[in-house]
Amino acid sequence: MVVLGIESSCDETSIAVINGGRLTANLISSQDFHKLYGGVVPELSSRAHIQRLQPLLKSALEQAKITKEDIDIVSATAGPGLIGALLTGFVYGKHLAFALNKPFIPVNHIEGHIYSGFLMDEKPIFPVLVLVVSGGHTMLILVHSEVKMEILGSTIDDAVGEAFDKVAKMLGLPYPGGPSIQNAAQKGNPLAYKFPISETSGKYDFSYSGLKTAVLRMINKIKTEDEVISPEAVNDIAASFQKAAIDALIIKTGKAIKAHNVHSLSLTGGVAANKLLRESITNLGQKHSLKVVIPGFEFCGDNGAMIALRGKMLYEAGERFDDDFEPFPEFYSKYLVNG
Repeated sequence: MVVLGIESSCDETSIAVINGGRLTANLISSQDFHKLYGGVVPELSSRAHIQRLQPLLKSALEQAKITKEDIDIVSATAGPGLIGALLTGFVYGKHLAFALNKPFIPVNHIEGHIYSGFLMDEKPIFPVLVLVVSGGHTMLILVHSEVKMEILGSTIDDAVGEAFDKVAKMLGLPYPGGPSIQNAAQKGNPLAYKFPISETSGKYDFSYSGLKTAVLRMINKIKTEDEVISPEAVNDIAASFQKAAIDALIIKTGKAIKAHNVHSLSLTGGVAANKLLRESITNLGQKHSLKVVIPGFEFCGDNGAMIALRGKMLYEAGERFDDDFEPFPEFYSKYLVNG
């Protein structure tokens, strides 16, 4: 079975091919120009996807050594995401499937991340506890199988990735904030400032608005009369913020491990590229004698491989979709439900 996966939910255009269960192509085109604006500009993102989809498809087919006629299933992200960006990849994939007379499988973007650990040679063992961390989502998911999962907790306000971006901007660091904070934190003291870890009413829910506010207050407090923060202070705040943000994730994940019988622990999403978080999750898993699976860096951010894999899983589970199915920003499938 040859599955084509298309991802275009935000600012990464990606097309991947899974052939016979093996990933044979995973091309990602990043829209780096958004750095000029300090964040993703939806209209520009949509236009860039339109320009890049056809060349990426051609390159992906060449790398996978197949033709369009060899494709058995076309899958594409249907949401969540930016509606304009979603529409470009979704409509492109839907029309391609129609032209080839092949099944089209819409994929939930978060489900793609949830199962991205299964792209690795060493795969998670069900049931697996998955921590999804990205610019738009922070979630703890208990995954029982390919078709059964439950949301244990999510953020009640801001996602951890968004917090990294906003704090980086406060500190005058470049976008995207994740790498910028990590680089500055490596030169700082994580104990220089004690930032809060928010308590939430939900046992496994997260909150980052209070942490962002605490960082802003500290920045305003230590600014000089010229509204300047020393490079040393920037590094210390970055390190202290990063510690608090990750501690919150580890504490809630640890609670979930103790309360549920799981065999594996997986960390996924764009923020999973953070070195300290990867180390912390690995240590947490080892502490509880769990198998830990963290996708390679190319599978942490948005990528077509995770969409192709999830599309393949859904098709094999018997999932089929009507021709009139349309993407929307808050698309959640029947499989992703509250626990």
